[in-house]
Amino acid sequence: MNRDQLMLLRRLQELQFTAIELNLYLDTHPDEKEPLMEYNRVSQQFNNLKRTYEDRYGPLMVFGHSPSQYPWQWINGPWPWEIEY
Repeated sequence: MNRDQLMLLRRLQELQFTAIELNLYLDTHPDEKEPLMEYNRVSQQFNNLKRTYEDRYGPLMVFGHSPSQYPWQWINGPWPWEIEY
């Protein structure tokens, strides 16, 4: 896995973690506008970066969550336990 790919993957993990934390906060504070705005901003960043990653390196998820270019690319990258950080 090259350096750029690893950096994109790490940034995706950071954004996903932030979105999950904000989601949990909003579950108990649904009327707070600022955290909701931050959640929407982070979600948009995540989706944009995910598209960039998948265009360059192939799908991150399967089962209809991520399209694949030809040929089928799901098995081309290293499995999560094979990535050295």
